[in-house]
Amino acid sequence: MTDFTQEEKESFMAEALKEAQKSLAKEEIPIGCVIVKDGRIIGRGHNAREELNQAVMHAEIMAINQANAVEDNWRLLDSTLFVTIEPCVMCSGAIGLARIPKVIYGAANQKFGAAGSLYDILTDGRLNHRVEVETGILEEECARIMQDFFRKRRKS
Repeated sequence: MTDFTQEEKESFMAEALKEAQKSLAKEEIPIGCVIVKDGRIIGRGHNAREELNQAVMHAEIMAINQANAVEDNWRLLDSTLFVTIEPCVMCSGAIGLARIPKVIYGAANQKFGAAGSLYDILTDGRLNHRVEVETGILEEECARIMQDFFRKRRKS
């Protein structure tokens, strides 16, 4: 697993924010994700539940599916998942099942977060796979895109 500089972390999170913008353009909840291995992006995803009419089409699931195809393997060892908002229970489970060793997320999710806020699935010692978690990379930008989305939605 790669140790990233602060600049690299911010660069990859900026790529995740570009994915979130894709969701926003489709009036989806704007969450974006990239999976990085050996310094390159192997998976990208953004929320597409409304577009694809599939409840499980969260950004992390889409990125994991793409990375599995690129790697031709269900195990995503030696990779890091960057996501704009703290993963939910479903996505945290998928991250563990994919054996992703590290997650870096931008902003916490107090209502649905399962990587430290509401639940802590990724580091739960009762599970056979634990994930290193880092938070706060481009936190303000990641939180703002969500806050703006929901503020606009409440007004309409």
